[in-house]
Amino acid sequence: MPAKVTLTITKGKLPGRQYTFDSRTICIIGRSSECNIQLPDDAQHRTISRYHCLLDINPPAIRIRDFGSKNGTYVNSEKIGQRQPNQTPEEAAKLTFPEYDLRSGDDIKLGNTIFTINIENPEEIIIPNFIPQTINANQDLTQPPNFLAVIKRWLGLAANGNSNLQMIRGYNLIKILGKGGFGEVYLARHQASGKFIALKVMLPAIAADENAVQRFLRETENTKALQHPNVVQVIDYGFFEGIFFFTMEYCAGGTVWDLMQQQGGKLAVDVAVPIILQVLKGLEYSHNAEIPYVKLSDRGFGKGKGLVHRDLKPGNIFLTYNEGKLTAKIGDYGLAKAFDLAGLSGQTMSGTKAGTPVFMPRQQLLNFKYVQPDVDVWATAACLYNMLTGTYPRNFAGNDPFLAVLQNDPVPIRQRDASIPPKLAEVIDLGLIEKPEIYFQSAGDFQQALLAAY
Repeated sequence: MPAKVTLTITKGKLPGRQYTFDSRTICIIGRSSECNIQLPDDAQHRTISRYHCLLDINPPAIRIRDFGSKNGTYVNSEKIGQRQPNQTPEEAAKLTFPEYDLRSGDDIKLGNTIFTINIENPEEIIIPNFIPQTINANQDLTQPPNFLAVIKRWLGLAANGNSNLQMIRGYNLIKILGKGGFGEVYLARHQASGKFIALKVMLPAIAADENAVQRFLRETENTKALQHPNVVQVIDYGFFEGIFFFTMEYCAGGTVWDLMQQQGGKLAVDVAVPIILQVLKGLEYSHNAEIPYVKLSDRGFGKGKGLVHRDLKPGNIFLTYNEGKLTAKIGDYGLAKAFDLAGLSGQTMSGTKAGTPVFMPRQQLLNFKYVQPDVDVWATAACLYNMLTGTYPRNFAGNDPFLAVLQNDPVPIRQRDASIPPKLAEVIDLGLIEKPEIYFQSAGDFQQALLAAY
């Protein structure tokens, strides 16, 4: 039985109304008709903002984030974001966007409305379940292990015939390519063929129950099914000693973000547009490809159509060069989001480590669980805007970044850089329209419009 979070209105105009969440989601509360939990727009609720607060839910975890509402958000009668007795002034000053991690039994007060939180968590899994042989007994298990030592030991086990590690048998590590909070990526070379691969390892931040592991591995199998010149190929994957690992196509040219930094923070039109056109080819394929595991109405699984990336940005558009020709490939096709949706990241999306949602359309916040391919098309337009100007489509300064996604319209690109050709600028601006819906509903539509303007 999965963990569940239930909000019950215990005081206010709608007593007894309940809202239950049993999977990863974002929930906006306020008076706007767009909110996931809409409170009445009447005189009794005028102290509640149109977009008042955000609930970032990853059962059993739930975090509340106030959007800087004039009258505040209260948890157990305390206004969140206020300095607590045990906080230093420096710690209190960091609470620019007030957040609070909620527990079962907590009350949330917005105006005269009170929600009571109930969390059902039958598994109560909170301790990492991986204790590698290479760590010290006194090491903090909430920190990543020594991945390099772990992988070297694994390669030895693979050479000795361990069936769980056969997909990395015969490889040598060359160097580290990158690292994040609970994962690292290495360059490896096959001894016999000389072929290079990227070897990625990811450690769940919390102990992974069997259901979560299987959910994530199903998503990985879906990603592995994607085979297109403009999508980084996932070659194989596994789960061993509590760690997920993947062998993937290696892209020697780095990422678009790397290229932007090399070119002074932005790219010329003749460089950026061809890259984005290739990205759109990869998206058009991926949004329509047959994939093996889609949840059916009977809660079983069967073949389905298309995957949404959910996290497209210059940092995960990879580049390769073959005889001087540049090829762009979409990397991390949904793996990071699938990791998060399976409850394995141990973090909420809105936390300080999550970054700013600068490439996210408002539909992705308002309809988090059921996003459609058009959110990737919008993100692609946002990437092109960023590649050409070095800035983001929306203004974020001084605002809660999630509230900015909901309220701030993208700035026309020629207001950022008047040298952008007018026809191209017009198409980019159209690509960033999101009210009442995203303008380009498919990658193919955006691709054709760009080709006509470029």
